[in-house]
Amino acid sequence: MATDTTKKETKAKEAKAPKAASGEINKLRIRVRAYEHKILDASIKQIIDTALRFDAKVVGPIPLPTEIKKYTVNRSTFVYKDAREQFEMRMHKRVVDILNPGPKVVEALTNLSLPSGVNIDVKMM
Repeated sequence: MATDTTKKETKAKEAKAPKAASGEINKLRIRVRAYEHKILDASIKQIIDTALRFDAKVVGPIPLPTEIKKYTVNRSTFVYKDAREQFEMRMHKRVVDILNPGPKVVEALTNLSLPSGVNIDVKMM
């Protein structure tokens, strides 16, 4: 009986999943992260301009929550435990979706040169 339910579940999942032609990409999800928001916004603008130049449909940029890492350090080495300093690092994030990208769009995005300090993750969905 357990195998019958798993078969039904997999068939239901296959029916819900959009089917694309062989070798065709439905969507590119580009996740961009940087410590400085100005550089991040400039990079996103460059990615969107490149995608729009080849008539691709762009969804975004969607701002994601800023990841904040806080560090607390003693000011002195031995005594004065009450004297502390706090530092933080902010990681700003954005997501851009490109729907039905053609091969020219993918090639243009791979050849794109972005400033240092910008981290990019690309998922093909």
